[in-house]
Amino acid sequence: MTKGTFHQLSSEKIATKYGQLQQLLHAENEPKFRFTQIAQAIFKQKIHQFENMTVLPKRLREKIVEQFGSSILGIKPVAQTSSPQADKVLFELSGGDKVETVAMKYRAGWESFCISSQSGCGFGCRFCATGTIGLKRNLTADEITDQILYFTLKNRSLDSISFMGMGEALANPHTFTAIRTLTEPELFGLSQRRLTVSTIGIIPGIQKLTRQFPQIHLTFSLHSPFDDQRSELMPINKKYPLADVLEVLDEHVKMTGRKVYIAYVLLPGVNDSPDHAKKLISILRKRMDLKQLYHLNLIRYNPALGVADDYKRPEEHDIRSFYQQIKQAGFKATIRQSFGVEIDAACGQLYGQYEANKRFSDN
Repeated sequence: MTKGTFHQLSSEKIATKYGQLQQLLHAENEPKFRFTQIAQAIFKQKIHQFENMTVLPKRLREKIVEQFGSSILGIKPVAQTSSPQADKVLFELSGGDKVETVAMKYRAGWESFCISSQSGCGFGCRFCATGTIGLKRNLTADEITDQILYFTLKNRSLDSISFMGMGEALANPHTFTAIRTLTEPELFGLSQRRLTVSTIGIIPGIQKLTRQFPQIHLTFSLHSPFDDQRSELMPINKKYPLADVLEVLDEHVKMTGRKVYIAYVLLPGVNDSPDHAKKLISILRKRMDLKQLYHLNLIRYNPALGVADDYKRPEEHDIRSFYQQIKQAGFKATIRQSFGVEIDAACGQLYGQYEANKRFSDN
């Protein structure tokens, strides 16, 4: 049998374990189909232990284990909370840092996964539990995709994936490598349209996403239409002011033809007044020619561990009132379904509880 030759791998691809596996196979003068066998063992047969990939020669399995360890999965679950519609898992990374991932089950039968891109976050949004942790570090591309691999190996259906967990996805350059891995046909094989990236408004990252992954869904976290208040709630607004971000989003919409979702967490007595709704409507009216490509998602705030008591969960009638003002003005809006309040599904909650329990047990 003629052995194939591997294509030259880019430095970006070699940065992932899948690229490094290909590099090892090439160094061992293995045929090209060996990587296909490994990929099929992982993603079709759900085998994560290399020694159990019996389609590979024993010598090769031993070589892979020697270089990569026993499992393709490089993160370890250390805590989990569950409800009928959501599972939240805390993973430990190499070096001991931790991140959270949430798996959500919709009544229609499909599953969505909310993954983290950083351990902690350095942007300090006032109402966010992850912001109270501070930034520990960026995740590698493998650590990002391993969150999805964990559920893949459990034969869960990857209907949609959102970069909405711990951290700011567009502040981590490895996010783009992770997206390439998730959309690689021989690996996870996901369409760009099944991925959503959420951002607080990192302009260079939005522009890069527009160029490299134009079909990915983009969500912009707004949370206040008033510049002064937004800067107070979200300090990033001082570096990337709201008007500048909106201009870049307009360009994204024009270039890609893809809808932008505006996330708005309702904070009672903070950003849910009629004046806030009117200002939000005025922002949307300024882009009437793009009206069909902006969609407002109203989100119930989940009280978060370590965050000021000023921020409460909104009452349903207040949510409905705010929603009706937007709808009556003729704009698209949705009250997003709430998952896992009983399991503290807000980002950073499980992390904070785990660390608190650990400190208590250590004492």
